[in-house]
Amino acid sequence: MRKCNICGQKKLNIFFKNSKKKTCRHCEFRWYRSFLRYLVKSRKLSPVERIGNRLGYMGSGFLMISPYLLPYDGIGAYTYLMGALLSLPQVWIAKQWNIVILNFNLLIGYGIYIFQL
Repeated sequence: MRKCNICGQKKLNIFFKNSKKKTCRHCEFRWYRSFLRYLVKSRKLSPVERIGNRLGYMGSGFLMISPYLLPYDGIGAYTYLMGALLSLPQVWIAKQWNIVILNFNLLIGYGIYIFQL
């Protein structure tokens, strides 16, 4: 028997979801929580997805600072290329094909810009 931390009643262990829960199922149930849990699939990321996410964050950082660096001898073009390359694995793994096409467009456009410098 355990005591629920919300209602304060002592209940059998079967009224709790697992051994670490301190709130009984009755107190924990709210219709909006169950609806939100229904919408979200809880899963762990694979190592490839974790690396892709970290590279994507770094690439987004490069893409954010690039417009401010364009006036300085074209350094911004190089950071645009780095940002597009680094964010490409994240969107490829997530199968966000519209952003993959945008990244290829960045690579081609700023690649041509660098060769014309």
